[in-house]
Amino acid sequence: MALLGKRKRISHVLTNSQSQNTDVSVPSASQQDLTAQEDGLRGRFVEGSIVRITMQNFLTYDHSEVFPGPNLNMIVGANGTGKSSIVCAICLGLAGKTAILGRGDKIGLYVKRGCSKGSVEIELYKIGGNLVINREIFVENNQSVWMLNGRHSSQKAVEEEVKALHIQVGNLCQFLPQEKVGEFAKMSKIELLEATEKSVGPPEMYEFHCELKTFRNKERELENVCKEKANFLEKARQRNERNKLEVERYYMKKRHLDMIKMLEKKKPWVEYETARRQLEEVKKDREEKKKALKSLKEAQAPMLRKIQSIENQLQPIESQMKEKTAGIREASLKCKQKQEQLDRKYKEIEDIKQDLRLKETEEADRQKRIENTRRMIEDLQTELAKMGSQEDVTPRIEAVNSQLRNIQEDKSKVDSERSDLRRDKDEAMGERARLQNRLRSLEDIMNRKEEKLRSRFRDTYTALQWLRKNLNLFEGNVFEPMMLVINVRDPRHAKYIESHVPVNDLRAFVFQKQQDMEKFMTEVRDSQNLRVNAVIAPAESCAARPPSRSIDTLKRYGFFSYLRELFDAPDEVMSYLCHQYKVNDVPVGTDKTKSMIETVIRESQLRMLYTADEKYTVKKSSYSNKTISSNSALRPSQFLNMAIDAEERRQLEEHLKAAERQVQKIDAQMNAIQEQQTKLDRRDNELRAQKKQLSELKGKKRQLEQKISTKQDSLRQMEQSGIDLKKVEEETTAKISAVNQQKVAIVAEFLEHMKMRARLNMEKVYMALETVGLTAERTKLETECRESTHEHRNLEKAFAELDQRKTNLLNTCKSLMRKASEICNMNPGETAVPPELHTAFSELPDTLDEIDAMLNEERTRAECFTGLSDTVVEEYNRREQEIKNMEKEYDEKMNALHTYRQNISEAKERWLNPLKQLVEQINEKFSDFFRSMQCAGEVDLHSENEEEYDKYGIRIRVKFRSSTQLHELTPHHQSGGERSVSTMLYLMALQELNRCPFRVVDEINQGMDPVNERRVFDIVVRTACKGSTSQYFFITPKLLQNLQYADEMTVLCVHNGPYMLPPHKWNEKAFIRRIRRQSNQ
Repeated sequence: MALLGKRKRISHVLTNSQSQNTDVSVPSASQQDLTAQEDGLRGRFVEGSIVRITMQNFLTYDHSEVFPGPNLNMIVGANGTGKSSIVCAICLGLAGKTAILGRGDKIGLYVKRGCSKGSVEIELYKIGGNLVINREIFVENNQSVWMLNGRHSSQKAVEEEVKALHIQVGNLCQFLPQEKVGEFAKMSKIELLEATEKSVGPPEMYEFHCELKTFRNKERELENVCKEKANFLEKARQRNERNKLEVERYYMKKRHLDMIKMLEKKKPWVEYETARRQLEEVKKDREEKKKALKSLKEAQAPMLRKIQSIENQLQPIESQMKEKTAGIREASLKCKQKQEQLDRKYKEIEDIKQDLRLKETEEADRQKRIENTRRMIEDLQTELAKMGSQEDVTPRIEAVNSQLRNIQEDKSKVDSERSDLRRDKDEAMGERARLQNRLRSLEDIMNRKEEKLRSRFRDTYTALQWLRKNLNLFEGNVFEPMMLVINVRDPRHAKYIESHVPVNDLRAFVFQKQQDMEKFMTEVRDSQNLRVNAVIAPAESCAARPPSRSIDTLKRYGFFSYLRELFDAPDEVMSYLCHQYKVNDVPVGTDKTKSMIETVIRESQLRMLYTADEKYTVKKSSYSNKTISSNSALRPSQFLNMAIDAEERRQLEEHLKAAERQVQKIDAQMNAIQEQQTKLDRRDNELRAQKKQLSELKGKKRQLEQKISTKQDSLRQMEQSGIDLKKVEEETTAKISAVNQQKVAIVAEFLEHMKMRARLNMEKVYMALETVGLTAERTKLETECRESTHEHRNLEKAFAELDQRKTNLLNTCKSLMRKASEICNMNPGETAVPPELHTAFSELPDTLDEIDAMLNEERTRAECFTGLSDTVVEEYNRREQEIKNMEKEYDEKMNALHTYRQNISEAKERWLNPLKQLVEQINEKFSDFFRSMQCAGEVDLHSENEEEYDKYGIRIRVKFRSSTQLHELTPHHQSGGERSVSTMLYLMALQELNRCPFRVVDEINQGMDPVNERRVFDIVVRTACKGSTSQYFFITPKLLQNLQYADEMTVLCVHNGPYMLPPHKWNEKAFIRRIRRQSNQ
């Protein structure tokens, strides 16, 4: 970088001004150091790069000399200091037009104000000796004097030298001045392609493109000429063929034409007389209708006044009725509230009485328990008294114990077998649970699909729930929405199915029978007002319909399958998709297909196909018979990306059934053991009961004594826990009395509200009766008025029709009279038939029908003799010669057309393939730059028709936010900063292709935000400072802080003001010493 401490000198500017001085770049050094440094730099200049710029009396400069570096040149300075003046000097010094700069249109305006002339001198690096171009500009006549290497030259010679070095200052891709920055985004795709071809393409690329466009235009012209000549030739042959028999029919036709002419002269007179008689009749009827209409209007006025009077009486009554209705509603509401309060008091009294009844019931139960306990004590004492001596039951108890031990051994064996079976069952149950969990996970996928359906199409989800509950109502098969029953085998392929089948069909129900679909739609759409879709499967299944060709024949294009093989679906659903969307005949390809898409479209004759990420639709024009293709990017899958492996599901269901059979088998064995266990338990219980009975006999007396003692204790407790019913009844009576007093107050308020409602109702009834009477009277008057109004409308309509008819007939009479006068060549003002026509008219019919019949007959006969003339034979021979000449010209044009088509094919091959490679290189760089900024960008070659070479263009698409799609760069869609970023990165993508020796970009960073400006600056530095790249000028009034610089950069600082030192007085070492001295102080 051209900084003070790093390098002694990379560039400098020599400036001399009296009124104001301008200085560009600070460093300087001894002449020896300068020479060594410049020799090292010259080896890095690209041929055509700018080595020196000298300006004399040019714009803001008196005299200034700029030495740019071979790579990136940063021209920095405040606004108005003269940065863009350097850009103007480059443009005008290299024979550029003033229109490129967008400033003044006259060259004299670029001379410094107050001077009569100015000059610009530019030195370009050239192997074998630099090229020095000098342009001296004169204000007086706006003329320029050119010099090449010190010798006078012409502007054309300068332009040829500049062109030979691939310099194009008129190309926005190479030279982008400040006033033209906004126009880059406004360039059309076609203009951008031409600018790119000129800037970085091979020299012959743009020539081939122009040659192709010229050939194509001439081809179209020749096609039109050939088509016109072929049509004209065919018509000439047909006319000549018809003329053979026309001569002898000529006079026969002339007689018929004379008769037609005479009939046409008489017909207007007959039509006029007929119309005149009709006009008189209409006038008479019109006057009669006018009189009747006047009488009816006079009779109708009193009724309208009376109706208005009744309306005025009804309005206040209706207002009062509305007030009464509001009062009745309010009184009813208060009555309802009081009734609810009474109901609550009634319930409160009932609750108090219920508490009393519960305590009475509790006391009665206590007395019964006391009585029962006393009776039980007496019975136990009686039984105890009856017990006498008893025999010894010990031997019998030991025999029972021996049998119990045997039973316990048998039960142990059964328990062991049951444990083994239970272990086997647990294993089987675990396997079944594992299979069920796996199936449940597959069902969870279905649930997620249903949840997505519910969130996106709530009406469809509601209809689905109704369908599942009412499947028994339908006769044929009914399938849930396609997005639930379609199972894509590989989730990566879901985007093809969703792009091919519209979302309205994906959420549609599929029916096997028409009547089932009608029943379903009547319920969900008409009754439930749900917005759902339904389709009917074809009567004849199309699910197994074979494709039009085997997929093996398409594999050479990169196709691997048809759409149908990518998913599973029920037979009726697959049949509908095959029938409606031809999924059995639409192939899916890979990136290989995309790379050879033109060949695929041309050779395969497919109407629709998919590549890895795009959908292509191919049509053939019914007019030009040309193939037209359109493509669109595939969107990510939203509904079908959750796949279920159908084969895995089937195997899981089979294994689950086997596990359930194993569990059932073990259950049967356990049931048998359980029966054996039950028998043993029953025998065990019997023996234990017998043992217990014997044991009880042994200690029954002791038990009876204990029971008697326990019962006596219980009896004493019950006798002590009594309830005082009299006291409880007194408390209950007091509570009920208090509630009744509250009820009395509520009932009094309730009666007041009822009286108010009754009074308001009576007043409303009286008003309603009065309203009914007035309404009836008004209705009667309105009925009478409507009847008279209907009659009035009919009369008005009849009068208007007669008036219109009168006007039409009057115009018709005038028109017919003019027509008759014109056809008979009468003078203006004459209304009688000319005498010379009386005799001829008398021999002709007198009615229109007869005249029309005779005219039709004569015309029919005359039409049999078409195309006759006096020169038929002469025309026939002349046309024969013309046909021969035209056939010769047609053959010559067809041969020329064939030659042009061959030239177009050869030129297209030379132009299109290198162009595609060039655009791909630009796209790679452009995309990398955008990717480094966490954005996305794409450059592609765009053409709506492959054969329209003047419609080819470069399309730039960019995306600055992750939530958006790629959008084409236009003057309207992106912000100013985004357009500046896109423009800058496109120019940087062209930088490394390096056919033009330098590029100039003036203040393009002004609209960028700081983040994008920093990123773009890093890309510019990184790209423009490579050793193999061309020279780059970047002009800006300001830079961000802490930017990354490179040693290969040259920073040119432009200073401007009245107190600037002349350059010959500038001493860099003295300046540094002074700065150090001030800093030490």
